[in-house]
Amino acid sequence: MTASTSFDSRVWDAVSQIPRARLVTYGQVADWIGAYGCARQVGWALRRLPLPSQIPWHRVVNAQGRIAMSPSREGSDWMQRELLIAEGIPVDGEGRLPLRRFLWTPDPACFAGALALECSATREV
Repeated sequence: MTASTSFDSRVWDAVSQIPRARLVTYGQVADWIGAYGCARQVGWALRRLPLPSQIPWHRVVNAQGRIAMSPSREGSDWMQRELLIAEGIPVDGEGRLPLRRFLWTPDPACFAGALALECSATREV
């Protein structure tokens, strides 16, 4: 397994834990897997997912509460917008969404080492 594959797998495992109609930031995912300061790399790992995917990649947004809208995403930004709207998360035409209202903050007890994959407990924000 290459370092890239290992990193990608850790990102995908972490993102798989995000509940429906909840959001997290790229930086949160990086922190959960012990890759502090690697938010951008989390984004690249999610871009490498084959679509469609069972992994809820669309629930990861930037820290400003926006979908990263860019022609380089080849339409996945608009797909992300539609998937979030389908889950009841409002997103405007510029990709802005109410991050604070939908932010998922897992209970710290969910984490053992870098990430505990079996935990679904959350705490109130």
